[in-house]
Amino acid sequence: MSRKIAFVASPVAEPQAALAELSALYGNVPLEQADVIVALGGDGFMLQTLHATQQIDLPVYGMNRGTVGFLMNAYARDGLEERLAQAEMALLNPLEMRAERVDGSFSQALAINEVSLLRQGAQAAKLRILVDGRERLSELVCDGAMVSTPAGSTAYNYSAHGPILPVGSDVMALTPVAAFRPRRWRGALLPKSSKVRFEVVEPDKRPVMADADSRSVRNVVAVDIASRGDIVHKLLFDPGHGLEERLIREQFA
Repeated sequence: MSRKIAFVASPVAEPQAALAELSALYGNVPLEQADVIVALGGDGFMLQTLHATQQIDLPVYGMNRGTVGFLMNAYARDGLEERLAQAEMALLNPLEMRAERVDGSFSQALAINEVSLLRQGAQAAKLRILVDGRERLSELVCDGAMVSTPAGSTAYNYSAHGPILPVGSDVMALTPVAAFRPRRWRGALLPKSSKVRFEVVEPDKRPVMADADSRSVRNVVAVDIASRGDIVHKLLFDPGHGLEERLIREQFA
């Protein structure tokens, strides 16, 4: 018995063309009637899809109609039902960000890849880092810092020379961005259960913004980050091309 598919696509030409083509071949049911979601676009659109369908207990199978496509499978018009039947599943837990602004207001967001803090102006940021309520670094002078999940460890984290994490590992990567002091500090690996807090030193002189999967909060004074084990995203990958294999392969590229 074939699965009922809900197709979603990025609102640009190539994914929209694929949406029309695949919908004509396989049908396209509403999300509430679907067995599986097929997302057409790039990694950014996959993240949007996972966030948008968070309350729906459905697996998501991505087909790359974007640029990098690390979270996506190769696009092909034919054989989709067979690919879905044979697909491997990866389970991902997001991070939760709770950011306090200078004016005392708060903002919360979830991040599948990473939560990052970045300087807002010309001067370097100064951050105090606490893990599980214990000060670990009194002052990090930097362009920013981030906490990354295994799924996000090959994205911004890797560009900032952070480690690639196995997808099944119960760890998070805490990685600085262009650290000036301590000059040789390269970050830390933390248990997934850790609660990380960044406090902004001199926020008026050195303003800082926080970002959770491209959802930004400006003028923050403190940011708390923790893994949400009660939220599970289900991603589907073609056999032999799963997320675990991709993370390993990336390290030998």
